[in-house]
Amino acid sequence: MAAGTLSIASIPGDGTGPEVTAEAMKVLSAVAKLEGFSYDVETLDWGGDRFLRTGEIIPEGGLDLLRGKHAIFLGAIGHPGVAPGILEKGLLLELRFKLDQYVNLRPVKLLPGVETPLAGRGPKDIDFVVVRENTEDLYCGVGGHLKKGTADEVAVQQAVYTRKGCERCIRWAFEYTRKRNSPKKTLTLVAKTNVLTFGHDLWWRTFQEVAREYPDVKTDYNHVDACCMWMVKNPEAYDVIVTTNMFGDIITDLGGIIQGGMGVAAGGNLNPDVASDGRRGVSMFEPMGGSAPKYTGQDVINPIAAINAMAMLLEHSGQPAAAARIDRAVAHVTGTKMKGQAAGKMGHGTKAVGDLVVASL
Repeated sequence: MAAGTLSIASIPGDGTGPEVTAEAMKVLSAVAKLEGFSYDVETLDWGGDRFLRTGEIIPEGGLDLLRGKHAIFLGAIGHPGVAPGILEKGLLLELRFKLDQYVNLRPVKLLPGVETPLAGRGPKDIDFVVVRENTEDLYCGVGGHLKKGTADEVAVQQAVYTRKGCERCIRWAFEYTRKRNSPKKTLTLVAKTNVLTFGHDLWWRTFQEVAREYPDVKTDYNHVDACCMWMVKNPEAYDVIVTTNMFGDIITDLGGIIQGGMGVAAGGNLNPDVASDGRRGVSMFEPMGGSAPKYTGQDVINPIAAINAMAMLLEHSGQPAAAARIDRAVAHVTGTKMKGQAAGKMGHGTKAVGDLVVASL
């Protein structure tokens, strides 16, 4: 890895993942020339096909390889020949946990020209961010079965919350809200303190304590069910939301739909820590739409989410000007060049949409 070179591991993955990854890489190549920075990409064949061929998901030494990169770009995971949960746990959750990517960052932003199912709403109304804790809660896998397969079966799934896990995510969310510096400048905690009176009490107390260190940031609280209603009724009320892993998983899908669908939704799994040698943790960026195997090879899948994910990668890897340039180009393309965002209804093929973004940089 040359000094000053942005080093990226690319995992195109399954289904249409390689197609949208190719367009994101096309945009990366163009914006790097315009902004004058160097990068290298190492492409890894991790995913369903490799698993079916070799029986392994992450090969030996794979995590150490990733730790030597600045960032990871993930196209999509999900293969029709692999049972649900195997790749998701073996790759997505494994990377989040082993690389300690404890912040899941999900912008919910309606782009120009993109339709939302919320009547009468436009881009000025839908522009907020969800900060989801990414390494605890029900996703830790604590639990088990008793008398499995019998009429007396018992299944236990336990949620795990730690003070460290809550605090580092909440503190990052306060810092992000301060940096975002929107007119609202408000961080909303979303939990369920009236029912989940142990783990979410820990979240509530930690939130209140950390808030005292950020007097310039307004705070609010929603129960998660109320949040789902308000995201639909008054999305303009939100600036930044911080929430638990499970609730974040749910409300970000709702956010994806109100911002126009998974074809435009992107997210980051962040390890923002800085080691004693100055090296940052390795973060991973991805489109939210999944592998969509039924569209594989048809040149109809929407690459905008993947391109947005590349912009997020650059923003968090020391190239904010390049990220902003991509954001402006994407907004121009969605606002003036595309008929829609659904697969096969864009008015252009996958590769052509990537070309339009490059031409608009």
